[in-house]
Amino acid sequence: MSLRGKSSGGELNGILDGGSHLTGELHFEQTFRIDGRVTGKIVSNGDLIVGERGEIDGEISVGRAYISGTVRGRIAVARRLEIAAGGRVRADVTTPVLVIAEGARFDGGCAMERPAEATAPAAAPAAGPSSATPPGPSDTARVVGRIASVKER
Repeated sequence: MSLRGKSSGGELNGILDGGSHLTGELHFEQTFRIDGRVTGKIVSNGDLIVGERGEIDGEISVGRAYISGTVRGRIAVARRLEIAAGGRVRADVTTPVLVIAEGARFDGGCAMERPAEATAPAAAPAAGPSSATPPGPSDTARVVGRIASVKER
């Protein structure tokens, strides 16, 4: 995933390198990369990159996320969440766009909506017989397991 030019500047303005462990709350602007371990909460409108050695246990709320490492907890992404091959996510996810590469692992629930919509109260339906709508498919999905490759015939 190329984050350059897609965020509010695209510049890496922070890194937690391997061997480092942060416990608590992390706030950042633009783009932050994690190759170490974070236990707690991550909040930003920018882009979060979790490297192959990165590990997060907690709650994430960011603009976009690219995960090559391990994340456990809850993830709310405003624009796009991508789980790279080798990435491991065990979390409940809210995002309008979810990309899971072959070889990635995702165990959890997924609500395909913008995080702000998830907390907004639902509008009350209008009264009357013409307002009734038939039940449709759920807006949430539960995915557990590894995505297998598709062989062409």
